[in-house]
Amino acid sequence: MKNRLGDLNNHLFAQLERLNDETLSDEQLEREAKRAQSVVAVADQIVAVGALKLGAAKLFAVHGASILPHLPQIGQDKGDAQ
Repeated sequence: MKNRLGDLNNHLFAQLERLNDETLSDEQLEREAKRAQSVVAVADQIVAVGALKLGAAKLFAVHGASILPHLPQIGQDKGDAQ
């Protein structure tokens, strides 16, 4: 996957611009507001996953390889993950 957090930032700002479009009818604005709710829900999950990865990296930085049995996905091939 090629998406990065910078791409997420761009998508969020693009959605904000669509919400600020003063030429939208009430119906179009309502549709964009619903779309924005969906975008925010997905963005929240992406940020949560990023925070989880950061937490795992911090544990590894503090405890070294001794933490790996408790973080089985770190350092494993995709086929090895349980």
